[in-house]
Amino acid sequence: MNDKKDGTRSYDAPNADALAAFMKIGWAPTPLEGVTQSRASTFAAARRKVLSKTYPGLRMVIPAGGFKVRSNDTDYRFRPLSAYAYLTGITGIDAVPDSVLVLEPLADGGHEALLFIHPRSPRDSEEFYRNVRHGEFWIGRRMTLEETEVKFGITVRHISTLASFLDEEKKSLIIRGEDALVDSKVKARKKKEAEFATFLSEMRLLKDEFEIGELQNAVNSTARGFADMIKVFKAATEVPKGERVVEAAFFGRARVEGNELGYDTIAASGSHACVLHWIRNDGAVVPGDLILIDAGIEMDSLYTADITRTLPINGKFSEAQRKIYMLVYEAQKAGFAALKPGAAFKDINRASQEVLAKGLEEMGILPVSAEESMKPDVGLHRRWTVHGVSHMLGMDVHDCSQARNEEYSDGVLKAGMVLTVEPGLYIQPDDELFPPEYRGIGVRIEDDVLITETGYRVLSGNIPSHPDEVEVWMANLTR
Repeated sequence: MNDKKDGTRSYDAPNADALAAFMKIGWAPTPLEGVTQSRASTFAAARRKVLSKTYPGLRMVIPAGGFKVRSNDTDYRFRPLSAYAYLTGITGIDAVPDSVLVLEPLADGGHEALLFIHPRSPRDSEEFYRNVRHGEFWIGRRMTLEETEVKFGITVRHISTLASFLDEEKKSLIIRGEDALVDSKVKARKKKEAEFATFLSEMRLLKDEFEIGELQNAVNSTARGFADMIKVFKAATEVPKGERVVEAAFFGRARVEGNELGYDTIAASGSHACVLHWIRNDGAVVPGDLILIDAGIEMDSLYTADITRTLPINGKFSEAQRKIYMLVYEAQKAGFAALKPGAAFKDINRASQEVLAKGLEEMGILPVSAEESMKPDVGLHRRWTVHGVSHMLGMDVHDCSQARNEEYSDGVLKAGMVLTVEPGLYIQPDDELFPPEYRGIGVRIEDDVLITETGYRVLSGNIPSHPDEVEVWMANLTR
């Protein structure tokens, strides 16, 4: 977007000396009033202590990441690297691009947390009105160094001092690939850096009190977003790209109550529901069809929900739709029943898949027995259910993705984990193994679940999922 060090663009008009001098005068002080330490900062400090004990004597460098350009004009809304947000407590609203967290080793084996940021533009420079990426006239006010220290409880330094700070070479661990300056200043240690990224990912497998609260808030906002979408179903049926009417209704709720969408909304009407990641959302919404909606709101804290409901557009399930829906519903119940501390993560998938396979056998669709199909070297039922049933959830919609298999996919469930349970069944419109009335039906039901000391708690249990409850819910919202 810009190609000059001062943040101006090649086609920007030059600045007259008289204007530059005039812009420096006549500004009243405008400090932020009532800045207090954020609740998240206390939890972030505890997480940093875990890192400090794990890596004594090593400098750790965690960048926030930078802008990404859209259409050679504007930058996408900035979202910091999740590991950075996790260790600083800095939210989507307050995050500043190109910031870097450094945990500097101390003689006693601990670490000092240092935060390098690009603070508010001073009025005695041209930056506040000339710099299109950092200038206050262009992107709004940022916090000063002092304000940032108060809010997040970390020693804060100007980003311009980072390069010289990193010149003092020390054994370091970094998250590479997020910040060109950091990458250039810190010697690569590929194996150690990979282990560091894995450790940071595995730290997030168990959620603390703050995280669980934020995930519940995200689910609650998402529930209101689903109600918003149901209310526009009629309007969606009246335009050619009705799926986008539904998508837009949810986006409005995400921006009002949260930071952003947790991921691009899937609003898949009719046979589009059989396309697992349908985000084009350019199809018609037709009464009599189902619409599969997979959506989640990301809060300012960056914790996101991930919910799927499959809803009858006219408010009533047909016989064929209900039959497929109930099979998925029972599969999800079986997945829930597998949730308890000490159970294998893979048990969730197996429990749900067994129900789906048995249901397909009873319908006369599966060419082998359900028992035979469940064998790893057979799996014929997977023709209609090709995705897994669960994944971790947190700051990232697919959280903890760099965790080792033995701690995640091949691991066991522990109290404090938050994950999804989301079986689905998808009958492609050209699938002649199913009778015509079923073709083009796609159903997925997805809920967010906390593993507790004694079992589990469905965080999204306030969003109806049984077909009878769904019909009542929709009727109440559209009457």
